[in-house]
Amino acid sequence: MHLRQRQIIVGLMVVVSSFALAATALHAEIAPGDWLKRMAAAVQTTSYEGTVIRIQDGQVEVLKVIHAVDDGVIREKVIAQEGSGLEIIRVGNEVHSILPHRKSILVEQWGDQSTFFSTLPSSEIRFGSEYDVAIVRNERVAGRDTKLLAIRPHDAYRYGHRIWLDTETNFPLRTQLIDDDGTAIEEVKFADITFIKEIQASALTPSFSIENFTWLTQTAGHSAMEIETNWTSDELPAGFRAVATHEELMQGSDERVIHILYSDGLANVSVFIVASDGNMLAGAARLGGSNSYSIEIGGHEITAIGEVPALTVETIATTMRRR
Repeated sequence: MHLRQRQIIVGLMVVVSSFALAATALHAEIAPGDWLKRMAAAVQTTSYEGTVIRIQDGQVEVLKVIHAVDDGVIREKVIAQEGSGLEIIRVGNEVHSILPHRKSILVEQWGDQSTFFSTLPSSEIRFGSEYDVAIVRNERVAGRDTKLLAIRPHDAYRYGHRIWLDTETNFPLRTQLIDDDGTAIEEVKFADITFIKEIQASALTPSFSIENFTWLTQTAGHSAMEIETNWTSDELPAGFRAVATHEELMQGSDERVIHILYSDGLANVSVFIVASDGNMLAGAARLGGSNSYSIEIGGHEITAIGEVPALTVETIATTMRRR
């Protein structure tokens, strides 16, 4: 082979190799943690319209939702597809629940609460310590390609999660809360969804006339201020830490309640501490994936509640002590 031919072949091999490396880089698998970061951004910025199916305690709820984000402000309309015809209109933190069968509208403040995604992981979740996260497989949800992410806890103090993320937008199209036996306790999934850059304001108004409806305003049930407290848990499950402590004055009462919020970055447990009046009903309660446990300790009523296994709230409530 002549030297010039050899040089051409080597040059072509270098070009082909460069293209192969570029293609590999373009198709490299995105790390699970990066998918979750993209998901968090998508939830905060994505406007869409779709049908949501929500399953809890064997009960199925079908909802039509129109969701817009304008300059960081959430504007949303949720319509129950069965039952009383409930409509929820949200602008920022103010929420109007329209009850047509009662011809009334309840006005509430929701804070930063998400309508459908209250249990999605935050940036403070510690993978490798309390949870592992992995990409399981590709699946189709609502006619779209998704990546199924599984978040698996290392112990029995927290639930697992499955999240199906749209590969184009990083938006969660389906989520499941998973018990320790692998069953889904709660599920939210889109039956259909359309991503829309701009949603008309008229689409976010009530579907019917609300003339002559009665307006009811739900005032805040308590006032709260940040405090330091000497209350703590002797056996706080690994990974949990106190992220906020407030003293709250309940409306219509001089009773003061200490509220401690514990979190591991994904699971949250609220502990409420109040002076006992001797009439407390101690024990456990459950609704969907939320559990609570109440007990009297040292003349105080202690109640722990959160979307965690029953073991977690019982452990925290029964080990609360003053330092």
